Order: sequence, then C-alpha cells, then structure tokens
Amino acid sequence: MTLSHCLLLLTLVVTGSAAWAAEAEGNIDPWEPMNRRIFAFNESLDGYVLLPAAKGYRYVMPDPAERGVSNFIANIYEFNNVINALLQGRPGNAMRSTGRFLVNTTVGLAGLIDVATPMGIEHTPADFGQTLYEWGVSSGPFVMLPVFGPRTVSSAAGYFVDTYTSIPALMWPPEGSYSFWTVEAVDIRASLIKADDLVTGDRYIFIRNAYLQRREHFLTGEIQDSFSEQDQTEDYLEF
Repeated sequence: MTLSHCLLLLTLVVTGSAAWAAEAEGNIDPWEPMNRRIFAFNESLDGYVLLPAAKGYRYVMPDPAERGVSNFIANIYEFNNVINALLQGRPGNAMRSTGRFLVNTTVGLAGLIDVATPMGIEHTPADFGQTLYEWGVSSGPFVMLPVFGPRTVSSAAGYFVDTYTSIPALMWPPEGSYSFWTVEAVDIRASLIKADDLVTGDRYIFIRNAYLQRREHFLTGEIQDSFSEQDQTEDYLEF
C-alpha cells in the first residue's frame, strides 16, 4: 500500500469520526451537497466510459463466458472472505470460504465454474467494513466516492483495505492487478445494465437508499422499512 493510500484511509477515519456524531442525530447524509456533485461526476464518467465499455463487453461475450468471468472474479475474493471471517471470529465461515476457493480453483477450472455451490458449500461473503462493524465501529454516514460510488464511511475504509490486501494487489508486475480491476469494473457494470431501468425519481436518492438498505441487510440481516421500495434492487449495488 502506497503512502497516498494510507493517507486516504487516515482521512476517511478522521472525517468519519467527526461525521458519526451527525449520524447519531439521525442525519445519514450530512455531506449531501458534496455527494451530489461527486455523483454527477460519476454519472458522466459512466455515460462516456464505463457504460459503453460494458455494452461492448456484453455484445462480444457469450453469456456462459460472461458468467465464467464473474465466477473467476468472485473466486479470487474468497481470499478476502477467509481473512475477514477469521478477523470476525467466525472460523466456520473461514473454512467454508477456503473450501470454496480450493474446490472452484481446482475442479472449477481456476474458478471459471462454480462447482462449490451445487456441492453445498455456501457462499459467505465478508469484507473489512463488516469486520469493523463486528468490532463495534459505527457504519458512519453515507458518502459518494469518485469512481468507486456509494459507500458508508466504514465500508469505504474497508473497501480500500480489502482491495490492497487482495490477491490482485499482490500481483507483479502491477499491470496485472490494474488489468484485473479494469475487467472487474466492466463485468460488474455489464451485470447492472438491466437494473438501470429500475431507477425512478431522484436517481441520487434512489441509489443512496438502495445502497444503505442493502448494506444494512448485509451487516445485520435486517431491512429498514423506510427503504422498502428499493427491495427489487437487491442486485443493483455492491456491498
């Protein structure tokens, strides 16, 4: 991890500490004006770069090949699931994620085919933001990151920790990791093309609420009623 990444994490922690007081007062989005400007930037970037790339990707990739790429990416991140499960004191989940990685990497042809799920080895995702939550750290308010999209303060910090402790981050030369993350971004965006039609009304509010609902469900298993209108967007956003 470079110095700039360390500074970014430090900034997130420091600013988050101040903002968690705002969350305690019921304000989930104290930075809304700034978040909206970043959201507008992300929308422009998506429209000019990511969405055209995703449409081209879907056009040239047969559905089985696209599923294979998605499976391969998910299998790579089983490594992070193992680490975070151990940090959360969940050895059972760590063993399941290890089993999934070993089975899919070998029998599943480097993870291109998910053979673990039909075998009954359950997928148990875990990230460092969830680890922070298990350690008693508040999620903090909503924040829209440039390029990386909607997060909470803790999930944003966790995202960067997970990214730079993942298998792709250990690749050498680093061009390999950049290629992996580029393919990952395009693959994720391609999987969300159909979900664009679900967004109604104020696009920023819709995506913010959908993300917060999904994140709350990921952390606690509960769904907040105030976000019930976004139930159909379960697969729209990442954790």
